[in-house]
Amino acid sequence: MNQVSTALTRRGFLATGTAALAAPMFLSDARAQDKFVMKIAHTEGIGTPITNAFDAWAKTLNEKSGGRIDAQHFPAAQLGGLAEALEGSRIGTIQVTTAGPDSEEAIAPEIAVLGGAPGFIYKNEEHVDKVLQGELGQKASDIAREKTGVEFVAYGETGFRHILSKRPVASLADLNGLKIRVPQLRIWVDFWTLLGAAPTPLPYNEQYSALSTGIIDAIDSDVFSIIGFKFYEQAKNLTLTGHWFLPKAVRVNAAWLDSLPQDLQDLVRSSAKEAFAEQRRINRENAAKALDELKTLGVNVQSLPPEELAKMEELTAKLFDEFGSKSPETAEMIKAMQALG
Repeated sequence: MNQVSTALTRRGFLATGTAALAAPMFLSDARAQDKFVMKIAHTEGIGTPITNAFDAWAKTLNEKSGGRIDAQHFPAAQLGGLAEALEGSRIGTIQVTTAGPDSEEAIAPEIAVLGGAPGFIYKNEEHVDKVLQGELGQKASDIAREKTGVEFVAYGETGFRHILSKRPVASLADLNGLKIRVPQLRIWVDFWTLLGAAPTPLPYNEQYSALSTGIIDAIDSDVFSIIGFKFYEQAKNLTLTGHWFLPKAVRVNAAWLDSLPQDLQDLVRSSAKEAFAEQRRINRENAAKALDELKTLGVNVQSLPPEELAKMEELTAKLFDEFGSKSPETAEMIKAMQALG
């Protein structure tokens, strides 16, 4: 090989080598500038603490990611009801939704327990925090990732649920035959059946019209949703029972999350925890104010007497054993939760 061809070959090698060395940096820079669309869709009402938290979280993600995450927020069932939101989050057609862990009853009953199933399992807000902000909350997220393809990056809450009805409910006897809307989950049907009511499974976004047409006589709900969805327009009696505390897992499609650069994965997780810690604080602080607002809107608010509440708890207590029989892991989770109370 002559000197000219040798020089050309060496020059070509150096050029190729330089390009090869530069390629990872170029690809890394391109990767860093990718934009990741993040559709957040759920059924929570406009103006509720949890919807406001998603608004704040989306803004934080858009700003702190430098535009690399395009967080788009669709509250109040704008992209479909709860079933559609859950399925979308599992298959990745939407990236984020929120729902109670009880929505996983069929797939992972040990997670469903953290959603308040089967009623009266959470004693107070301190008990809720011990469960969800500790090892059990992380364990539930790990199980959700494995079995459903979503990660619980944080826990918000709508709070304790009460009975909103067309006619007053002042005692356990008043529940007899009461057509009360329930989610399309077996545990909720069993709970109200044991109390003598007539549970009626309906999608969340059909509650207002069902109250209006008489398909149902009552719903059980947190106070913020009663205001946000204007359920008070169709039912004027609120009985405070606190029979069910419903946490809201912030569910992110795991495959989408894993597709992000590590810094954006960290941002999603850390900012979610911050946003929903604030949501829980606001939710608890404003619950009394929401009750006062309902009174000004013409809602009759009363508490169920303690002895009647005790009867409700006694009648539904056997559901713990029944629900625990679904799997050894479910029974273990129930015992672990109860031990923290």
